[in-house]
Amino acid sequence: MSKLNQQLEQIHKPMDKVLLRALSLVLGFANAGLFMWSPEGYDAAIGGFAPWLGLAFVLSLCSSMVYGIGFKPRFWLWQLVFSPYLSLTVLSYLTLMYVF
Repeated sequence: MSKLNQQLEQIHKPMDKVLLRALSLVLGFANAGLFMWSPEGYDAAIGGFAPWLGLAFVLSLCSSMVYGIGFKPRFWLWQLVFSPYLSLTVLSYLTLMYVF
């Protein structure tokens, strides 16, 4: 295991909690469901999809599912791509934008 892998595992260690995993799954399913139910309504509620936000939305949905089910990538690149910090931040932001 490389040094970078070990460092990323240490960074992700505080996020290895069951409640955070459940929150990630709930946020992921809720945002995906809201988007699938009414894409135009979801777009209007969050203030529009900029290209970067659309990409962040898709990536955070994938990351929330990977993290939420408990899968831990071994390779450092996939640990960065499927980081729970990114997914929880983006999905929390989108949920708050949708609600308020």
